[in-house]
Amino acid sequence: MTANQSDMSVDAGKKAKIVVLGGINMDLIGITARLANPGETVIGDNFYTAPGGKGGNQAVAAARMGGRVSMIGRVGTDIFGPILLEELQGYGVDVTGVAIDTEHSSGIAVILLNAERQNHIVQILGANMQCNDEQFAATRSALEGAGVLMLQLEIPYAVSIAAAREAKRLGVTVMWDPAPASAGFPVESFEVLDVVTPNQTEAEALTGIAVTDLRSAQAAADELHRMGAPTAILKLGEDGIYYSGPDGSGHVSSHDVEAVDTVAAGDAFGGAFAVALGEGRGIETAVRAGTAAGALAVTRPGAQEAMPSRDEVLHMLSSG
Repeated sequence: MTANQSDMSVDAGKKAKIVVLGGINMDLIGITARLANPGETVIGDNFYTAPGGKGGNQAVAAARMGGRVSMIGRVGTDIFGPILLEELQGYGVDVTGVAIDTEHSSGIAVILLNAERQNHIVQILGANMQCNDEQFAATRSALEGAGVLMLQLEIPYAVSIAAAREAKRLGVTVMWDPAPASAGFPVESFEVLDVVTPNQTEAEALTGIAVTDLRSAQAAADELHRMGAPTAILKLGEDGIYYSGPDGSGHVSSHDVEAVDTVAAGDAFGGAFAVALGEGRGIETAVRAGTAAGALAVTRPGAQEAMPSRDEVLHMLSSG
């Protein structure tokens, strides 16, 4: 075990406070050998539902890593809303900042997994897109004493940017996952974030650089710095993580695991990474923790239920 890895077990009793403002969805997941062509029907192998949403997943991931987590968002009054809240609470996430929307459905995500367990996702964001000043006020209250604010692109941008500005004013680290890429990422976001964490698709959408290897990952990170991001974390799937920031840059390899479901691997990374940052760990230590969490998550089906515990992450780190 390296010094950076062993650092994760130091002062583990001191919980980092993490605030997550973002989407909460019910995932409807189907498994099939291959996707249908237009006009074609294929027979799938399995179907299940799993609480998800990038915000919800990252909140659970952070809580499982030992963080003290507050979730801010909206759910509907349909059959999914109470289930989503109950699941978050079951993982120890504070949901007092989650509003009940009586006029809009809870968000859902329709997810198909092919034989290689790569995911194809269609989101219907529902109540998530009704987040407003109420959620900003809840975030502002939750930020007191927080270490990290986690943001994505599954709620209205205006609410997220206002929360980011408030976090910056309070000295809270702003970590922004620019997903889904189709939502766009306004350039002014870079003025208020500390860490941006795109995957390969999102990095290309942000920079125009196709990220296919470490050389192109470095070029994309350099462009993200030029755009204003102090720290860039590029998630490269099986190729691990490339990171670059004020304290240096580097590459952390992925762990050799058998993938069952890749749906929430990036969210597992984000939650573990945020907790490590909130505990004052260095960037490399945080990346290694996130990489282990992401690897563990893909070995299990579902989203929130796939998030690993802190002990599991530490064991993977100690095992190399």
